[in-house]
Amino acid sequence: MTPELVLRHDLTLVPVKKSILPLLLEAYNEDPDAAQVALPWLIPGMNVQGQLSDMLFDVENQSDIDRLHFWWIRSDDNDSFVGLIGLGDELQLLHSSYNLGYWVRTSYQRQGIAKLATNVILQWLEDRAIQQQLNHRIEITVHPHNKPGLATAERICKEWDGEIVAEFIGIEIAERTVPHRLHIIDLPRGGAQ
Repeated sequence: MTPELVLRHDLTLVPVKKSILPLLLEAYNEDPDAAQVALPWLIPGMNVQGQLSDMLFDVENQSDIDRLHFWWIRSDDNDSFVGLIGLGDELQLLHSSYNLGYWVRTSYQRQGIAKLATNVILQWLEDRAIQQQLNHRIEITVHPHNKPGLATAERICKEWDGEIVAEFIGIEIAERTVPHRLHIIDLPRGGAQ
């Protein structure tokens, strides 16, 4: 089950539910181009509301089986939608457990929120791995033109003893193969259980 997690005194990670669709659409409409970069699976020209609704439905329905864990970042000051972060199953490597993806809406960027949320989620996942005596490999894939995303992923890798794969990896997006940079984090760190 996906838990609610506290980021800091004014931000909370709340498990995704279908009911956040209006908040998600508002954030998307603030800067559709930036949202499209962070959510590359959205098909341009198709009904964005329908695609986001389908994603929320899928995520909520799979949150109890431990395959997906997605949260929305809530500002506790005004209950507004700050961003989206999740552990998904769109994997590039055979032995990976989750793909970590994040998007912080434009008006909340440059505050370290993606890195903070990632650290809280990775710590939660590492604690679970130790408790359950499991190992998890987490992938972070970033388009090479997404400079803020690359910088965030590199900082996360450094902090969590991860590695950056030297070669680009091709990811299918809208029937095109798009090169991405792949970052890998193994939990628990050091392989100790």
